[in-house]
Amino acid sequence: MLAKEQILLIIYFTIIIMFFVVFGIIFFVAFQRRKNKLLLDKLRAEQRFEDEIFKSRIEIQEQALKNVSWELHDNIGQLLSTAVMQINIMGATIEGTASESLQDVRKLVGDSLQEIRTLSKTLNHEVIQNVGLEKSITVELKRFEKLNFLTPSLTVKGEEVYINPKDEIILYRIIQEFFSNTIKHAEASNLEVALEYTPETLNIRVQDDGVGFDPKSVQANSGLLNMKSRAALVNAKLDYTSSPGKGVILTLSYPIQLND
Repeated sequence: MLAKEQILLIIYFTIIIMFFVVFGIIFFVAFQRRKNKLLLDKLRAEQRFEDEIFKSRIEIQEQALKNVSWELHDNIGQLLSTAVMQINIMGATIEGTASESLQDVRKLVGDSLQEIRTLSKTLNHEVIQNVGLEKSITVELKRFEKLNFLTPSLTVKGEEVYINPKDEIILYRIIQEFFSNTIKHAEASNLEVALEYTPETLNIRVQDDGVGFDPKSVQANSGLLNMKSRAALVNAKLDYTSSPGKGVILTLSYPIQLND
């Protein structure tokens, strides 16, 4: 009888111990899930906060560019227009070699005026929204061609599809950042842009044949980080490849349906 009671007691203790073990495991798993959920919520909140900060920064930058665009078009553009008028008036009273020289000056001022007007368009996001991504890229490439910086080209495949105008601005600014780096640092002779429209994505490829660089040495480059951050805002996949002496290639894959 005593042995039977001892066995029952052992069974009871075993059940109790198992109960506490199972309870402990369930509690631990629940605690870990709760902890992981809180950490994930925190990370998401931090990411949303960073996204909002970056969006605000972009809005401030766009407004600043818009103000510069207005200044170029309205103030400096007006001054150059007045200069052209004054030169025309002077040209009517001057003859011979001096007149020819004055016409050369008039052409130089006129070209400068046209360049400022074109530049003001590429800085104003409202203009970009109105004319679209493809036309904005074309205007910028023509500007480079006129200034003899390099030889640009643009190829387009597929049927153009609707893209959210706000996203177009961000995509254009990414491409414009690449253009700026090419002009400043690449020492390139050619700049190629290719747009490929598909029902699901817009694939963008921009390439120069400049000096290139070692990607490991520019991981913290602010321009590259800006491009990646902007791409993330519109759910676009960005790749940036280069090697010394072999130019730079930027590829962007923008999911049209996801961002419509």
